[in-house]
Amino acid sequence: MSKNISVIVGSLRRASYARRIALKTLDLFPVDYQAQIVEIRDLPLYDFDYDTPEVTDKPRPEGYARFRATIKASDGVLFVTPENNRTIPACLKNAVDIGSKPHADVAWKDLPAGIISHSVGRMGGYSSQKNLQLALSYFDMPTPGQPEVFLSQSPGLIDGKGEIRQESTLDFLQDYINRFAELVATQPRPTS
Repeated sequence: MSKNISVIVGSLRRASYARRIALKTLDLFPVDYQAQIVEIRDLPLYDFDYDTPEVTDKPRPEGYARFRATIKASDGVLFVTPENNRTIPACLKNAVDIGSKPHADVAWKDLPAGIISHSVGRMGGYSSQKNLQLALSYFDMPTPGQPEVFLSQSPGLIDGKGEIRQESTLDFLQDYINRFAELVATQPRPTS
């Protein structure tokens, strides 16, 4: 049975390194996995009033419903994110917040998750990955074990055609995607 993987890019810029890395990962999944990027660029800022039944003059944005339904229909989610001011970009935190409501029907709950972070510096997005892990820990999302993926000096990782320059980096990404795919297969989200 085919597995559906949502890939969320923590950058809005069309030519971002995160998007280029994410596009490359789509090719690394096993043949029976359907991985696709789920766009977060047009999601309105999260406002709890949208999910408060007593607030009747602020209808919930349609984008919230689509995003939540897409995540809930996923067998796993892969986050590919840069580091922004030592944390995750605001657009990614917004997407996490939207998927976390309403409290009785959290889209992220028990969903297997993978995280690939990067930065233009030498730390490889360490702070962004740890901040994202902290935000996701509330939802009991299983993740692959060690080694984690922190890609440093991202401008030198990818060539002009979108290919990973070093075979060792590509092998490392392939290993992570293999482990993530195995996690999705062996620890599926419980059905309610």
